[in-house]
Amino acid sequence: MSKKKKRKFYVVWEGKQTGIFGDWDTCKKQVFNVEGAKYKSYESKTEAETAFAKSYFEAVVLEKKLPNKPNPNASPPIIQSIVVDAAWNSKNKDMEYQGFNFSTKERLFHKGPFAGATNNIGEFLAIVHALALLKKHTSQLPVYTDSRTAMSWVNRKLANTKLAKTENNKEVFELIKRAEDWLKANTYPNRVLKWETKNWGENPADFGRK
Repeated sequence: MSKKKKRKFYVVWEGKQTGIFGDWDTCKKQVFNVEGAKYKSYESKTEAETAFAKSYFEAVVLEKKLPNKPNPNASPPIIQSIVVDAAWNSKNKDMEYQGFNFSTKERLFHKGPFAGATNNIGEFLAIVHALALLKKHTSQLPVYTDSRTAMSWVNRKLANTKLAKTENNKEVFELIKRAEDWLKANTYPNRVLKWETKNWGENPADFGRK
């Protein structure tokens, strides 16, 4: 006899309807084909209610557990900073990126989804977007990313992507060109720093879809 599947509860923060749903089929109706939908499953209704009382950022991103064996002597991240991240959908090849004020948890920008892109491109665009925004507001806050590749592209002022340009992803290449031009035309005091996932847990700007 097959073992009965344990019931789960689904919290939807952004979708056609928000709330707590007792089965996946109902939850799916709220999030399917909804751009930027935010949801997560929980093992009990109590857990779901506790999570829904918080924002998605607090409930999913900030509460991710630290990985095993963090360095106990590692310095903590700079709280007064901007954190950025990108997400890439392996099924439809779409990419999106976003940035948060780490101290206030405010989402400062979210762009996409963009067709025919890569995660590295998203990370690169997110860093440059943050730098341009900080320069506009004459802010010297550092920017955290978990992509060393994107950091190297920013330092070189060149997105060294192997992605082929097509009619489908023309918008992405226009954004890359604008970002490269901005880096070549501007100086900035902001440091671009590596988010140390091993010691600090998941990047707070993570989309929470892993």
